[in-house]
Amino acid sequence: MKRFTKIALIVSSLLTATSLAACHRNTTSKKTMTVVSPTEMITLDPSKATDSTSHTALANTMTGLYKTTNSTPAQALATHTTVSKNGLQWNFTLRHNTHWSNGDVVTAKDFVQAWQRTNDPKTASQYAYLFSGVHNADKIQKGSAPVQSLGVHATSRYHLLVILDKPIPYFKQLLTMPQFLPQDHRVVTKYGKQYGLTAQHQVYNGAFKVTGWHGTNNTWTLKRNDAYWAKRTVHLNSIHFTVVKDPSTALNLYKTGKADLVRLSGTQVANEKQAADYKYRSGAASGFVGLNQTKKSPLQNQSVRQALSNAINRQQLTQNTLQDGSTPATGFTPAKLVTNPSTHKDFASEAAVTAVTTYDMAHAKQLMATGLKESGKQNLNITLLANDQNNGKQLAEYLQSQWQKLPHVTVNVQTVPLKAQLSDITSGNYDATILTWNGDFNDPTTFLSLFQSQNKQINAKWTSTAFDHDMDLAAGQDALNGNARYQDLLNAQRILTKEVGIVPLFWSSSVGGTLQRSNIRNLVYSSAGVNYNYQNVELK
Repeated sequence: MKRFTKIALIVSSLLTATSLAACHRNTTSKKTMTVVSPTEMITLDPSKATDSTSHTALANTMTGLYKTTNSTPAQALATHTTVSKNGLQWNFTLRHNTHWSNGDVVTAKDFVQAWQRTNDPKTASQYAYLFSGVHNADKIQKGSAPVQSLGVHATSRYHLLVILDKPIPYFKQLLTMPQFLPQDHRVVTKYGKQYGLTAQHQVYNGAFKVTGWHGTNNTWTLKRNDAYWAKRTVHLNSIHFTVVKDPSTALNLYKTGKADLVRLSGTQVANEKQAADYKYRSGAASGFVGLNQTKKSPLQNQSVRQALSNAINRQQLTQNTLQDGSTPATGFTPAKLVTNPSTHKDFASEAAVTAVTTYDMAHAKQLMATGLKESGKQNLNITLLANDQNNGKQLAEYLQSQWQKLPHVTVNVQTVPLKAQLSDITSGNYDATILTWNGDFNDPTTFLSLFQSQNKQINAKWTSTAFDHDMDLAAGQDALNGNARYQDLLNAQRILTKEVGIVPLFWSSSVGGTLQRSNIRNLVYSSAGVNYNYQNVELK
């Protein structure tokens, strides 16, 4: 989910002989490159995409009002933007005569119907919450207002008016997200429930188009889109993606010249650090355990949840289990994301509640005994759900070993494919699950809004009226007051950590250590949001 990586999660499968041969052929051309994908692709539907790989594919095959260039929003289809003095009305002039890959013209109506579709409760978009603040978005998502009342209007073929209920300081950054992309309404209607489920059930208005993806396979290609209005800036003919489960297999593909870009894992980072083509991609990702508090179980008890947190040696976890440059987390929002506008102190440092995230097994045992007694239970028996990424099982087994040191605690580990994990999370069919969330933009809101009462992403039902109040202040009356807004968000993170709404584990990059061919030029990387922009890549 976007970004559970978005969602930044590393999932993969072994290459077939055919795809290996294709990878080998790709290295012989200066117009193609091969990427070992960090995750499987879930969907090409902008309204329903939640994972980082789907987001990357959409961002490189579709163009919205704005695009991200080195973490900074830049105009794309919007050639001119005006904003009212109160920040509530945004007028966009669209680029004329741009086309979808099927020949349809991209118009303002494509934005209107796409945004309405994403906010429609029938679509069940897990990212619809990003529209909060757009006029009537919250009411529409709750089913208390018609989708046509959303504050987005096509005032002409190439003019788009967006009306907000409250100022959104990071609105331009939001507009770079796939959920704000246009959608060809004729194609959405034509394909219905099949829209975006395969490469053939989608059309594209960006630099590339997806080919060879049938909805479940782990190889696909981004092919140069001749319908793209700026096709002269696109130098590659194609980019071949393949998903690889075993880290050593992925590294071997690179070492044998069958891949051009690969993410490293665990000890590979330390082993390859001195290589000339090693690059560390910094990022804003947060690993954590989501606890299902909807069930009548001891997990509803705060002492039980804190016991699980205090039983984790995060230094040991990051250094001995992950070994990829990750650092111990003291809260959900990662370090180095944003600083205090007055003092320039780091947000994560100021928000830390060390009593919850410090390793203290003796205290954890006391808390567990107290929590079980308060819950009227004699034991805690939970299943820890992880996806089958290369370090998912290791993470789960480490937590299992630590938690079972607590009295009367039994932990079973279950590893499943990413799709199955996301499905279980959405339905609430889990006890505890390991997740990594990659920030969509450089603001604590991209992390903290995940746990507002109306958000359905985690579906753990942790709620706090105080947390919601501070988040509402940050998004409402304090939105344009930098110092007050910062304090609101600081308070909200402290509440989330203190009440153990989640169990923070580590801070990392969704990309981290990589090996990249030295002949790759102009690959744009952003630490938050969609990481890679391939539009201007050249192979020298």
